[in-house]
Amino acid sequence: MTTTWPGPISAITIFVDDLPAALEFYDRAFGLPRHWEDESSAVYNFGNTLINVLVSSQAPELIEPRPVAPESAGSRVQFTLSVDDVDATAAGLAARNVALLNGPVDRPWGIRTAAFADPAGHVWEIAGPIAGA
Repeated sequence: MTTTWPGPISAITIFVDDLPAALEFYDRAFGLPRHWEDESSAVYNFGNTLINVLVSSQAPELIEPRPVAPESAGSRVQFTLSVDDVDATAAGLAARNVALLNGPVDRPWGIRTAAFADPAGHVWEIAGPIAGA
């Protein structure tokens, strides 16, 4: 464990209502092996950050007294993955039947992005350099 504050983000837990649908999506979209799993969750290793996909019914014990927001509440987070070629990565996602919400598009802050959502509504963005910039 790190003794400095703040340490690196080592894990992020996201809550989903339909675990089988979420896991099918994560397997298909990212092509990563499941790092760990049980009947309530599965963990994927994104480099130095673990993403724990947890069925919503198990979330209250982690965040009480805060409530678990329903999926219908809308997105409140976006995860960004750095890629070398946004267009090629977007094409690869499309080939795996992952629908983009937007992009690829050049952003005024100097990067090219595209975004997609998992079945629970968590938004993922791919971001990389603008070609020729």
